[in-house]
Amino acid sequence: MPTFLPRDAFRSPRFAQPPTFVRLPYQVDLQGVDVGILGVPFDAGTSYRPGARLAPREIRSQSSIIRTYNRPLGVAPFERLRVVDAGDVDASPVNLEHAHAAIGARIAEFVSAGALPLAVGGDHSISLPILRELARATGPLGLVQFDSHIDTWDEDFGSKLFHGSPFYYAVTEGLVDPRRFVQVGIRGPMYGPGDFAFHEEHGITVIGIDEVHRLGVEAVVGRVRSVLGDAPVYVSFDIDAVDPAFAPGTGTPEVGGLTSYQALQLVRGLAGSRLAGCDVVEVSPPFDGPGHITSLLAANLVFELLSVIALGHAG
Repeated sequence: MPTFLPRDAFRSPRFAQPPTFVRLPYQVDLQGVDVGILGVPFDAGTSYRPGARLAPREIRSQSSIIRTYNRPLGVAPFERLRVVDAGDVDASPVNLEHAHAAIGARIAEFVSAGALPLAVGGDHSISLPILRELARATGPLGLVQFDSHIDTWDEDFGSKLFHGSPFYYAVTEGLVDPRRFVQVGIRGPMYGPGDFAFHEEHGITVIGIDEVHRLGVEAVVGRVRSVLGDAPVYVSFDIDAVDPAFAPGTGTPEVGGLTSYQALQLVRGLAGSRLAGCDVVEVSPPFDGPGHITSLLAANLVFELLSVIALGHAG
């Protein structure tokens, strides 16, 4: 019988063995799997600083310190779920369309096997092919996007696909129900007042960073949950939602963001939601601070998402 448990830290040092997420078993075959951690080492969709292609490897390395019980949520996710490290998508590093096709093909395997994908990017453009495959199976999804940027622009330098456009196409292609789409942590200078016309047209909810700090996490969580409702939800966490004082290793940093603790609290607040898939994106290890603090935070956010999934698991 295969085991789906991380290596025992009392018998195997955390710094030993090839790194997998939380030292889970590496398994490409998804049959019998509840959740697969999927690396997507791709950053050809970036518009400023590159390096997110290196994130899955570094996040795996930093995850080795994570223990298996989530005390704030009162759950041991690996006891409830059969979780594996499903390896990486072999995405073209130079052709975005080919890379998205490879990502979509791998997510289709998750859907076919009944496994939930928890993707570790990579730049934010990877959310689009994931949503395409999930929505093909479930219909339009709810979406919560933790981010400093809206990512609803339709093109950049004439390219329709880049890390600032995934949610424009997610809405216009009918992958996401815009009435159940909420963005949290938006901040920073914009191109102009027209940047939010798309939101107004489609009924997308924006909770800017000023509102987060003014209302507090508990109130924000309540508003997020009221927007999402009870239908399946996709969670996308762009690490630049977090202030660069806590997460400097990202491609397009914006000052004045979430603390790392607020980020953890916001994800925990999703407990009880029906998650259809998740991603954590835009970590750029070459720009990280001492101690790989951005990758370490990203690894912990993946663990929190696993914990939320475990709490909603009926098996």
